[in-house]
Amino acid sequence: MTGGYGAAQGGAVLLERDPRAFLVVSGRAVGEMLTGILTNSLPAGLVRSGGIRTGFAPYAAILTPKGRLVTDLRVHRLGDGSGSMLLDLPATGLDAALAHFGKYLPPRLARAGPPGTAFGTMTVAGSAAARALTRTAGLAGRESELGEAAEGEAWITGGEPDGAIRVVRSGDVIPPAFDIVGPVARVREVARMLREAGAADGGAGLWQLLRLEKGRPAFGVELDTKTMPAEAGIEERCIDFAKGCFTGQEVVVRIRDRGHVNRSLRGLLLGDAPLPPRGTRLFAPGRERPAGTVASTAVSPLFGQGIGLAFVRREVEPPATVFLGAHGGPRARVRALSAGGWVTPEDGPGAAR
Repeated sequence: MTGGYGAAQGGAVLLERDPRAFLVVSGRAVGEMLTGILTNSLPAGLVRSGGIRTGFAPYAAILTPKGRLVTDLRVHRLGDGSGSMLLDLPATGLDAALAHFGKYLPPRLARAGPPGTAFGTMTVAGSAAARALTRTAGLAGRESELGEAAEGEAWITGGEPDGAIRVVRSGDVIPPAFDIVGPVARVREVARMLREAGAADGGAGLWQLLRLEKGRPAFGVELDTKTMPAEAGIEERCIDFAKGCFTGQEVVVRIRDRGHVNRSLRGLLLGDAPLPPRGTRLFAPGRERPAGTVASTAVSPLFGQGIGLAFVRREVEPPATVFLGAHGGPRARVRALSAGGWVTPEDGPGAAR
């Protein structure tokens, strides 16, 4: 992983992501139906410029009526003029999403199914990622545009839907990163060209390390069907409070306006302590009951120590210290997370990450 980590900081590296799944939602009322299901606004129409279509692919979620996650996902507008949408979601959330659509998506108005061609995705990250993509993904002359892009901005080349490649600015890691989405054969071809252009292979685990250094949760790891967006700190990214009604909105708004959540996703600074396994309980000084649970950990070169993400009771406000596993166990420092990353002003190199 050392070489791949170095490439992520000073070059370009291909990251092995958790498995993804894809659904195309089509029909005569796709926009109206998805607006009532997804937490974020749908992407606007694509703009054509010099043979390349540009747009925005928002991060969103599907919620139960009680405001808990069915899955999170990214939404792409297909440029074939039909109004159809491509949903890019974690494979672990596919079955629940299909069950939810079966209940809330009237088939006479809109229907969800797999793309006609198998789709795949990969991520390229690093200071040289934008330059590498201009040479391999049909985006010549767009390096500065890619480098200055906001999270979710997208570029599409090729014919819709089975021949298009989507390049989407990712914010899930600290180095500049781009998700490449499209038919499996096309994605593999771009990956091959990126390797020929000098991109390294990250190897298993690098994606997880980089996203933990950013402080971003992932569905199937930190997030599951028991999680509310406010608990995970993702509501700023995945919810448009100004849009029309959506399933679970009443609970989301009630928490925002009048309530609170009993636990929140926090960062853990572990120092030199052995990495605690997933599910390890946290204990706060002076409190008998567990104060939280570890969700994921990694040894971080950026922070110079072990780090982790954990759900921590609201009574334990960062910055705070907790014990791992039992009272008197190894100590860990609890830190806040924001949409932009870790909030650790007093911790040196990791500050404002």
